[in-house]
Amino acid sequence: MMRILQFNITYLYLFLSILLTPYNIVAQETDSINNTKQTIKLSGFIDVFYAYDFNKPSTGVRQSFLYNHNRHNEFNLNLGLIQLAMEAPKYRANLALQTGVYANDNYAAEPGVLKNIFEANVGVSLNKKNNLWLDVGILPSHIGFESAISSDNWTLTRSLLAENSPYFETGAKLTYTSENKKWFVSGLVLNGWQCIQRLEGNSLLAVGHQLTYKPAPKITINSSSFIGTDTPDSTRQMRYFHDLYAVMEFTERFGLIAGFDIGVQQKSKNSSEYNVWYSPAMIARYKFTDTISMAARVEYYSDKEGVIISTENPNGFQTWASSLNFDYHIMPNAVWRIEGRRLWSKDEVFSSDRKNSTQNYTIISSLALTF
Repeated sequence: MMRILQFNITYLYLFLSILLTPYNIVAQETDSINNTKQTIKLSGFIDVFYAYDFNKPSTGVRQSFLYNHNRHNEFNLNLGLIQLAMEAPKYRANLALQTGVYANDNYAAEPGVLKNIFEANVGVSLNKKNNLWLDVGILPSHIGFESAISSDNWTLTRSLLAENSPYFETGAKLTYTSENKKWFVSGLVLNGWQCIQRLEGNSLLAVGHQLTYKPAPKITINSSSFIGTDTPDSTRQMRYFHDLYAVMEFTERFGLIAGFDIGVQQKSKNSSEYNVWYSPAMIARYKFTDTISMAARVEYYSDKEGVIISTENPNGFQTWASSLNFDYHIMPNAVWRIEGRRLWSKDEVFSSDRKNSTQNYTIISSLALTF
């Protein structure tokens, strides 16, 4: 009886430590098989938000083309996740489970419990220098400068190009990092465009690449691509997509991100004609102090044929957007953010309480904690 009680108290203490500590739990132990040190880290992230959409959408869901912080006039969990990561010189693994409106909205096509898998992959080193790796499983997307972890991004909400390109992918990734750490090269074979399970009726795997160059510690230039399809074999329309961005931190206080996405997709099976969509975006950030910063964004998204964002308008989706956000880092691992955002279009593409509108104004606030 005493052993059972001690066992329960030990695991209760571990659970409370995970819940209350603002720091990652890291353990090191020796791998007896390979005689190497391996690090096991348990971490997590919680992002709770409130959003007010001045269009007052009757359904409570703000806009169908947004997948983060997408609830009107309510407090909600955008993303909560817990991650277990293991790393050794010759192998690594990640398992992260998630919940929140991001998981519900962005993983809507995935069945059952697959919606709750944020990341699940294993990797092995393929050379003595440990700079050539093969990773297989559910992986973070190789496309874009924004992730699902809001505190890692310069703005609270995601850019339109990020919301409408993959956040995650499933497949195999071969990566090489140069010895001077300036070049990162990756080739990928994937199940498809942002999916865990391959689309039913589609027998074609997708491919992609990522090339990252860091000419200086505070400058990153990235090129990523996707070649595949998001339709079954019977109506196969090939999709070719490219993402290009640069992150430039000119001083300790001021930085700039410039990005441009462009995609083309066949109008029909075996067609030589293509529909085109594209999106430029620019973000400027200024840090007033180590705890206070602001960021401004301007962007445009054009999808005239509705390949990615479907509308009932003859002009498709042609939208400008701007935003301004204020960030306050309460602690190194906790940030409070507030953002005002405006979207405007030549057509009535934004949901409203009465009828669609050409304008959309939103104020969003978030409290996020990393542990």
